Amino acid sequence: MINQPFVELLFVAGRTLFLIVSFVLAAITFTAWRRATRAQTEQVLAQTNIVLQRLAELEARVDATTVAISHVGERFDRPPPPTPATAAPSPGYQLAIRLAKGGAGREELMAGCGLSLSEAELLQRLHGPRVCKLNRLP
Repeated sequence: MINQPFVELLFVAGRTLFLIVSFVLAAITFTAWRRATRAQTEQVLAQTNIVLQRLAELEARVDATTVAISHVGERFDRPPPPTPATAAPSPGYQLAIRLAKGGAGREELMAGCGLSLSEAELLQRLHGPRVCKLNRLP
């Protein structure tokens, strides 16, 4: 038969071999796990950098929009500049109005005040003496 110390030696050698193979498999698995974790970490960092970059771009857009909105608000807060219709008439028009009230004709207004034909007619209608058309007979 087989010697008992030899059998025990085989069991010890088998256990030792099993432990060595287990440790080698554990080391290989752990190394693969670390590599995968490192790759995932790098991927997450790259995606985080992209997100941070996009956030910075959005922040710049928001800042530009805020500035634009404040400029628009300032435009609405300011009183509008006076329009030519509400502004006081120029001295040439003042003279033309006085002449029209005195009964000056279109040609006189055009020559004396530098008005166009339509301006002279308008001043005559607005400020000239009223003519009663009912008293005229054809």
